[in-house]
Amino acid sequence: MKTTRQDFFTLHNGEKAPLPFSAEEYDARLAGLRRIMAERGLDAVILTSMHGIAYYSGFLYCAFGRPYGLVVTAERSVTVSANIDLSQPWRRCHGENVIYTDWQRDNYWRAVADLAGRGKRIGVEHDHLTLQARGKLEAFLAPKTVEDVAEASMRQRMVKSAAEIDLIRESARIADIGGEAIRDAIRPGTREIDVAMAGRDAVERAVAERFPDSEIRDNWVWFQSGINTDGAHNPVTSRALEPGDILSLNVFPMVSGYYTALERTLFLGEPDAASLEIWEANVGAHELGISLIRPGVRCCDIVAEINGFFEERDLLRYRTFGYGHSFGVLSHYYGREAGLELREDIETVLEPGMVVSMEPMLTLPEGVPGAGGYREHDILVIHEDRVENITGFSYGPEHNIVGA
Repeated sequence: MKTTRQDFFTLHNGEKAPLPFSAEEYDARLAGLRRIMAERGLDAVILTSMHGIAYYSGFLYCAFGRPYGLVVTAERSVTVSANIDLSQPWRRCHGENVIYTDWQRDNYWRAVADLAGRGKRIGVEHDHLTLQARGKLEAFLAPKTVEDVAEASMRQRMVKSAAEIDLIRESARIADIGGEAIRDAIRPGTREIDVAMAGRDAVERAVAERFPDSEIRDNWVWFQSGINTDGAHNPVTSRALEPGDILSLNVFPMVSGYYTALERTLFLGEPDAASLEIWEANVGAHELGISLIRPGVRCCDIVAEINGFFEERDLLRYRTFGYGHSFGVLSHYYGREAGLELREDIETVLEPGMVVSMEPMLTLPEGVPGAGGYREHDILVIHEDRVENITGFSYGPEHNIVGA
């Protein structure tokens, strides 16, 4: 008997799994996207980014070189996933799912075209759609128009729901747990990787306990020492810790695609006078920045005040990046709400429902007194009448000189 090979199909293997948020939450998000569609006269939106798909459906894909998507029309919301995952995407998404096969090239686009239709007005994420994928879209959908919805979707994601804030708050608490495990593991002769593993293991145990229905994935720790502290995103090494080292603790719980972070400067033993002066200055900038975050303030104006603080101390030249960013569906390899960052070129006005970090960093190069990277990082939730700091781990010389 000859096997019939399908281009795409549906298969509901098992039962729908509990998602990070309620069906009502996802319906509200989709309603927001459909308002964007209506305003722009779009018939369908084809989301291709991990953060876009996860935000509107709850499904976080693992690409491994294969395309994934979420097709949203006025009536339907359908994830499009590879046959290698079978029904896991259906179990882990809000709405429908279509599985495409790899018996022939471009079955993904055949499935997308079947859902979105040919000759339609289509919305896409220009910051994620590759030139190759754009060519496939044109060939298979022959769209009447193609319009970018990435920025409008980002603006929607920037203001968090109460349910999102609850998840972020709990994840920040888990970051503090990881930080404590890291601090407890620090001692001379221990390798960066050993300290990092202690923190990561503590985080994953806490995620599994607090979110037992979630997929446990993507939690990570960067623990840096000595010269390896000069960059905020420097990977962990096997360097052994030495007395007098400057240390950088960075803990990142990932709960259903939602990123939180704890970042702290520490020293292994008493810092020298120059290092202590730089550390205290960065802590001062951190506290100033926290005091400036409130509803109605522009991101760029917060930056200007912190820049002035550093300029007065002749330290602005050692600043390495902006002073904070938004939180939500975000990771070190996907997601970014670039419209909500504390930088000179961002004029976004802070409003209730936004969640931002305050994280000044100074890096002094080798050969300069106080050499190393200094960074503190707290997460703040903006409410109507207050700002809530959801990071509990202590910072500064009073708390984070280890083994003194």
